[in-house]
Amino acid sequence: MCGRYSIVIDEKKLREQFGRQLQLPVEGLPTNYNVAPTQKGLVITGKEPDQLNLFRWGLVPFWAKDLKIGARMINARSEGIEDKPSFRKPIRERRCLVLADSFYEWQRHEGGKTPMRIMPADGSLLVMAGIWESWRPKDDPESPVHTFSIITGAPNAEMSPVHNRMPMLLGNEQTQSNWLDPDLPLDDVLGLLKTPPDGSLEYYPVSAAVGNVRNNGPELHERV
Repeated sequence: MCGRYSIVIDEKKLREQFGRQLQLPVEGLPTNYNVAPTQKGLVITGKEPDQLNLFRWGLVPFWAKDLKIGARMINARSEGIEDKPSFRKPIRERRCLVLADSFYEWQRHEGGKTPMRIMPADGSLLVMAGIWESWRPKDDPESPVHTFSIITGAPNAEMSPVHNRMPMLLGNEQTQSNWLDPDLPLDDVLGLLKTPPDGSLEYYPVSAAVGNVRNNGPELHERV
């Protein structure tokens, strides 16, 4: 699974990768070294491909009674996603790119587990395949809450020693554009959910402090 990631993104680098026409969120470009479930993440939706948005991490289906379910739906397994009640509509109609600079995963070993910071080997921004949804509270239906999940699948060679799941990455501009295309047939959409090529990621151990959501600073990116 993917349970923590970081958003430490330089605007210049962002625009070099996604184009100068990309509009930033009204709140500005956030910095978060320890993004946790229910917090805000950066997404680009197929509905607004030139707008960077801040959505709540943890998808809440439109039929949910409250927001609590979102904390359990931060990830969506790629296998069978098209048939899952919570995901079958978003995978067809509401896909998004989830932007980050890295994600964290805990590698288990004798005596405990060690958090790893994982990122693209070529220095580019991390682009994870996601789905999103709008949930409308009954007491204020005119103020929808936008939420998202990160899609996960089988790991590549780098990730296999760390964990048996990883985010599905969309590594080039054409793949990202196809993912956001509302007219792309479902079979083609599912065909984009592939394990990233071997050699595309790098990682190193970081402090166990990343496990506590209250910790949030550049020290979480330091190699230990």
